[in-house]
Amino acid sequence: MPNWGGGAKCAACERTVYHAEEIQCNGRSFHKPCFICMACRKGLDSTTVAAHESEIYCKTCYGKKYGPKGYGYGQGAGALSSDPPSENMDIQPQQPKPQGPSTTSNPSKFAQKFGGCDHCSRCSKAVYAAEKIIGAGKTWHKMCFRCALCGKSLESTTVTDKDGEIYCKVCYAKNFGPKGRGLGNPGMMEEKE
Repeated sequence: MPNWGGGAKCAACERTVYHAEEIQCNGRSFHKPCFICMACRKGLDSTTVAAHESEIYCKTCYGKKYGPKGYGYGQGAGALSSDPPSENMDIQPQQPKPQGPSTTSNPSKFAQKFGGCDHCSRCSKAVYAAEKIIGAGKTWHKMCFRCALCGKSLESTTVTDKDGEIYCKVCYAKNFGPKGRGLGNPGMMEEKE
């Protein structure tokens, strides 16, 4: 028998879901107010839902219930140890890394694919894809891609480089550009009579 004017049944409350209020997940229909986590009752959307068979959860509750368990996954106090290291263990304190420009500008494809990342040429911290700019053959954070002298934010059309450092065109011209008569050097200008 045809379903005149009605919709599918809500997977949570089993009442009719009309098209204007329908949310679909795993081939099932829900009312907007019924589209909630089965554990914590938090409202869900397409970016926060995690489905398991006929149940829906927020990603946090899904991880607690069906995620990996054991040492290293932070599933309670058992993953942490507050005991001091024993005397016979040869544990050396880590020496701080020197802060300087990174020489790794093009890591292997293996490192890129499996979690390795570039390091910023200015601050030496990790640069992830969302904040990455490549200029002068090196990798930079968007916020670190600035003139070394005046601090002006740079773009691909305004950047110049010298000896591994980047500059705006104005600072580069003032400090490394040609000098002499007729090139903007006031000491070398002729006086007009």
